Amino acid sequence: MLVLCVLFAVAGAASNATGTVLQRKAALAVPPEDALRPRLLVDMIHQSVFLLGILGVIGAALFQALALVSGPLALAQPLFILELPFALLIALPVLGRRLPRSGWIAVGCMVVGLATGLACAAPGGGTQQASLARWIPACIVCLGLTAAGVMLAYRRPSGAPRAAMLGTAAAVANALTAALLKSAANTFSDDGFGAFLTAWQTYGFAICGIGAVFLLENALQAGPIAASQPALTLGDAVVSLVLGVFVYAEHIRTGWWIVPELGAVALVTFGTFYLSRAVPLIRELST
Repeated sequence: MLVLCVLFAVAGAASNATGTVLQRKAALAVPPEDALRPRLLVDMIHQSVFLLGILGVIGAALFQALALVSGPLALAQPLFILELPFALLIALPVLGRRLPRSGWIAVGCMVVGLATGLACAAPGGGTQQASLARWIPACIVCLGLTAAGVMLAYRRPSGAPRAAMLGTAAAVANALTAALLKSAANTFSDDGFGAFLTAWQTYGFAICGIGAVFLLENALQAGPIAASQPALTLGDAVVSLVLGVFVYAEHIRTGWWIVPELGAVALVTFGTFYLSRAVPLIRELST
């Protein structure tokens, strides 16, 4: 089951990367004055490339649900870090360009760091469902952090800081969406479609998911991917790991294992920041 969890999560990362590339192209065609307004999504819906991007996101959500049913949140969600190298590698052939050797080194750092970190942390255990005593504080904290990120971003003009803050807000919303999706997917798997429709987590992940997409579009539109993507990529993984441990009582190795885990985090962080500076090549898809 853990192997299936990994395979589904990697497939979800690839599908989400495709959706992100297409959504980035659509976001760049929207006037800056529509940022942080519902009009942003209205303008983008009229673009066929945005609709194709949404199909990629839907496919990613299906793979993500399968991954979360197959394994722990603390294992499945960090694998979506691979979305960043996937996004770059998908965009480069379209542009007719090659990734320089240093770029491949950064991709290697991300893959090796992620594999090493997950192997050392060995996420596992946990429950299929969580009590309201765990859900209520988790939702309050996540929604509060998301709201704070939006408020701070709203006070700044378009640019890297605003993109980073919106990327962070989107990361927290994504992580909460994944946690709620895991509960809803397990309900569907164990009790059927009727129970799935009556579970509050079903509507919770739908609302959070829409909000996360809205924040992502604004982050992409507000400034360079080099600012928003590291916050989105690393923030999603970290918050998901915390939610897996706190909400679902999943466990990770501690003690001396923390040393190689921190080394793995450093590799992933280096690769993420380096590739984020290369991802702006995707901007040329709109020209």
